[in-house]
Amino acid sequence: MRNRKFTALLTGSIAFVLVAALAGVGLAASGKKAAAGDTCLVTDVGGLNDRGFNTLANRGRLAGEKSLGVTTRVLQSTKESDYIPNLLSCVQSGADLTIGVGFLMAEAMNTVAVRFPNSKFAIIDFPFEALASKPANTRGLLFREQEAGYLAGWLAIKTLMSQKKPLTIGAVGGLKIPPVDKFIAGYIAGAKAANPKAKVLYGYSQDFVDQSKCKELSLNHIARGSQAEFQVAGQCGLGTLSAAKDKGVWGIGVDADQGYLGAHMLTSAVKRVDVAVSRTMTQAKNGSFKGFGNTTFSVRAGGVGLGVISKKVPASIIAAEKVLEKRIKSGKLKGIPTTVK
Repeated sequence: MRNRKFTALLTGSIAFVLVAALAGVGLAASGKKAAAGDTCLVTDVGGLNDRGFNTLANRGRLAGEKSLGVTTRVLQSTKESDYIPNLLSCVQSGADLTIGVGFLMAEAMNTVAVRFPNSKFAIIDFPFEALASKPANTRGLLFREQEAGYLAGWLAIKTLMSQKKPLTIGAVGGLKIPPVDKFIAGYIAGAKAANPKAKVLYGYSQDFVDQSKCKELSLNHIARGSQAEFQVAGQCGLGTLSAAKDKGVWGIGVDADQGYLGAHMLTSAVKRVDVAVSRTMTQAKNGSFKGFGNTTFSVRAGGVGLGVISKKVPASIIAAEKVLEKRIKSGKLKGIPTTVK
């Protein structure tokens, strides 16, 4: 449903792109020359206040700006039809590298990248080969979210076992898209690995912004016995963590380390979007950036993992989690699911 909505919203923007391209706008028309590494970041609809995905991407932009001495800026998208105008604005303002934050920006990224072959583009959470035109100037920045989800699910069940609580946990995703499903699929697998009797409830809010939708789903899970709620829904997911706090169960954050939200936070499934952004900026600056491919960030590469674990978790469980993490890093633990059935 969301993909059809995205296509419909995109139709009006495509017309604008075609007019702009025919008019010859771009770096040459703007009179601004791109300097190596100059970067423009375009958020998805979650915006910079999601305290996770987009916030991290912007943190990476700022870190790259400081360390590389390049010029950067960020444009926020409040609706999906903003994607093409914002990406165009980046190129026209003189960006050498334009980064799109999120899976839902794929069609817009493809449209703009093919029209500006002399500019560099990167898209977070979407594989290069799945872009319709496979533009040679574009790189996909991917993550093994299933590894972080696995660690979070395993930790949640082991913690509940130590507390002699029911082994039921929940997860709330935003949209059912690959990056979200990989987190949840890993979460389910990790929980079952910790104890085959574990039960995992999950649902999708169909939204990355409205916190009330995620809170409602989590309250339903908690009413059915969930003792830990994992949010995979951006700003919407803050409602999940609020429900966990209100009902006295564990909360598990996503993307950024969200432990600062309170003592109810067990941990967070961390996804280092900031690292992906800053490393890509470095490549654009030093000339090693390559389109026509992907960069994948894993536990082994320091791209995903767990944030700070609650001090209420027994030290023996934390030590065992570190051993589990090493097994993933070494490749001894393989086959973590990436899809939710």
